[in-house]
Amino acid sequence: MAETSPSAFEQELSVIKKLIWGDDIKPDIFRRWSQGFYFSTSEPTALEQSEGGPCAIIAPVQAFILKNLLLKYKDLSFRDKAATPEMQDLLLVNALSEILEQCSSQKYYVVYLNSDLNDASNGLLSDLDRYVVGNGLTVEPEAATFHENLHIHTFQNMEEVRKYYLDNIQLLKSQYGILLFLYSVIMTRGLEGVKSDNSNDTSEPFIDDTYGYGSQSLINLMITGRSTTYVWDHEQDVDGLKLKGLEKQSQIGFITTMEHLRYCTVGSFYKNPIHPVWVLGSDTHLTVLFSTERRLVSPETKTDQAKRVFKHFDPDGNNFISSSLLQDVLQALDLVSEEAYVDIMKRRLDPENLGIILLNSFMDEFFPREDNPMPDLFSLVHYNGLAQSNLDGQIRYRIGECVLLESDLRAVSESNPMLTVLQTKWPNIEIRWNELGTPSLN
Repeated sequence: MAETSPSAFEQELSVIKKLIWGDDIKPDIFRRWSQGFYFSTSEPTALEQSEGGPCAIIAPVQAFILKNLLLKYKDLSFRDKAATPEMQDLLLVNALSEILEQCSSQKYYVVYLNSDLNDASNGLLSDLDRYVVGNGLTVEPEAATFHENLHIHTFQNMEEVRKYYLDNIQLLKSQYGILLFLYSVIMTRGLEGVKSDNSNDTSEPFIDDTYGYGSQSLINLMITGRSTTYVWDHEQDVDGLKLKGLEKQSQIGFITTMEHLRYCTVGSFYKNPIHPVWVLGSDTHLTVLFSTERRLVSPETKTDQAKRVFKHFDPDGNNFISSSLLQDVLQALDLVSEEAYVDIMKRRLDPENLGIILLNSFMDEFFPREDNPMPDLFSLVHYNGLAQSNLDGQIRYRIGECVLLESDLRAVSESNPMLTVLQTKWPNIEIRWNELGTPSLN
């Protein structure tokens, strides 16, 4: 473990503050993000969120906790185990370490506060007068004192990080535990890394300066270790701009109601993650969905790859491409792409000479249907870290029994946002929740 040069850290910190907060650190938003990591008493393996805002950190961390629990227990039997404080500490530290590890393969940075500042946090919260510091940045005394007392440790390997966190677990449970981890993630990814993740710099802060929610770049950073702005696969060319999405299949998935509203397109890397755990996005909050049924996810098949490549040439989601793009699609899939062969396939796939090739026709020709390992019946479990969004104010995992209908038709219900978001992943899904009412996404 080594200390980073104070002057070098101070220079980076000024940039990181603006990256996270923008030009104005609002007092109410800073207070809402000033929370430690702690587990619910009603669901001992579930993190609890005090107020709206930091779900962009809490939900991904909870997703990694659940992923590790499912790997160990294979089912929901972990709910019956006595979750000791030591077990909770280990679950939390392993999840945080895994997130940090995705951000860098070289050095890891842990940002911390003096212990006396953590102990004095209640006193800091009471003083709300504003003042202005250098570069015209408006800061609350609480936020200013927080930033003035930040320090950083540098670690060469992940085992050192885990040991440090376990030995200093109160760092994570303190008033500023979530913020300290957020700063550690950004420092570990590095400012140059964040910049390269977003070649189309939007200059939007990671934390919205009006409502206090986390940006998609922050969510992506927490889930994948890369702060890309978009949720599609690879790059997409939009009006001549190369916009980066995910570079590979993620450990944890992500689906969102914003796709139903056509604000974004979620790619297969997020919809089909390595583990059956997804962060769910509503318009205001992040929750987590998971399953003990591992057949819901799988390594990418040839069919999956073909659909992904085809859709790359169909950015509007029309399920067809111009016939002139057929050769490019075949080349991208390492299929025969000589011009004479492509002309033959154009006539075969577009017999009416309409100038388009349908996705279904392309798949039937080059990738005949594979046996679908997807089960028709399975269970999904939902987590919402806000106590007030749970029945009786008690955080509980909610279990739903699902069926995938054979019909291609689906019943869209604007009054059921949970079903709507699930249908972006499983278009023909129906679900019956075991407890009263549908769990809340908000």
